[in-house]
Amino acid sequence: MAETKRDYYEVLGVDKNADEAALKKAYRALAKKYHPDMNPGDKEAEKKFKEASEAYAVLSDPEKRRQYDQFGHAAFDGGAGGASGFGGFGGFDGADFSDIFGDIFGDLFGGGRRGGRANNGPMKGANIRKGVRITFEEAVFGCEKELEVIIKDPCPKCNGTGAKPGTSPETCPKCGGKGQVVYTQQSFFGTVQNVQTCPDCHGTGKIIKEKCSDCGGTGYVSTKKKISVSIPAGIDNGQSVRIRDKGEPGVNGGPRGDLLVEVTVSRHPIFQRQDVHIFSTAPITFAQAALGAEVRIKTVDGEVLYNVKPGTKTDTKVRLKGKGVPSLRNPQARGDHYVTLVIQTPEKLSAEAKEALRRFDELTGNSLNTPEEPIEGEKKKKKKGFMDKLKETFED
Repeated sequence: MAETKRDYYEVLGVDKNADEAALKKAYRALAKKYHPDMNPGDKEAEKKFKEASEAYAVLSDPEKRRQYDQFGHAAFDGGAGGASGFGGFGGFDGADFSDIFGDIFGDLFGGGRRGGRANNGPMKGANIRKGVRITFEEAVFGCEKELEVIIKDPCPKCNGTGAKPGTSPETCPKCGGKGQVVYTQQSFFGTVQNVQTCPDCHGTGKIIKEKCSDCGGTGYVSTKKKISVSIPAGIDNGQSVRIRDKGEPGVNGGPRGDLLVEVTVSRHPIFQRQDVHIFSTAPITFAQAALGAEVRIKTVDGEVLYNVKPGTKTDTKVRLKGKGVPSLRNPQARGDHYVTLVIQTPEKLSAEAKEALRRFDELTGNSLNTPEEPIEGEKKKKKKGFMDKLKETFED
């Protein structure tokens, strides 16, 4: 009995509406995981590799995918008016695996794509990351920070060549100055040529026989410098500020990388932030809530006056328009500040205050839960005096 084939979309782990890029990404991951060269002698891995390759061959071809979506696997086994079967792994007619396997072989064997360009041309240097901590208010309004960063500058002794003064770098004999070497390897698909970075010159195409004593042949010396960073208003925790051309030096005359300043915003004791909006709570008294009053509310701009409406309930939320955080895209536009008004219950009261509250309850009819008569079935226990206790003793 023939083994039932799995759904091609299920094999690749993609949705039925997946586009070409999603199909390629999914297949590349599976092909790399189950490639026979990565799993020598593993029949199960080989089986999964063939299954994924067959699924990709069908779904990456618009016409075959249309047939598969209409007839399923029957489209390729001679049924439902479909085409002939694949006949094993070797029958993926029309499927283009070249760019995918070029990437995979590069990962497997350390090289680039087959036939890739030489990599000894100008390349941008790596980025440098530096962290800075700022306050909540500094994040809202922006600030200037001065950071100490280690920067690599061209070595003054060798003028950046890396070679001892009086000498110069020579063309790498292994790669002939190309920075790459070509290797031929036998793979599951036959003979494959792979391009790798030259191990002798590390892709530069040059060999330094006598290195500069100051920079050790790198052509650069490290110095500590102070850099001023402008933190924009509205920046949020975890975001970065990019400073161009302050990163690692480029390779073979390429531009410098960038300095990425990663911002950490300290917590505020009162305010919390969500996107461009600020949230906080403000205490008010019972009298202010009942009668209405003008109260002071703290914002990032300082205290503002707000008119509490008579009869305000606790946890009422009010909006202070334009008192939030500026937008990074448009500093002139600010979010809002949302304040939750919380009625504070006093814990310590004088006798006079207690009497006033009792009188208040009587006047407003709020003594709803205070029983005027004993609850039926319950009797008030009379406190026993000394004579009562003495009488009980003799009776016993």
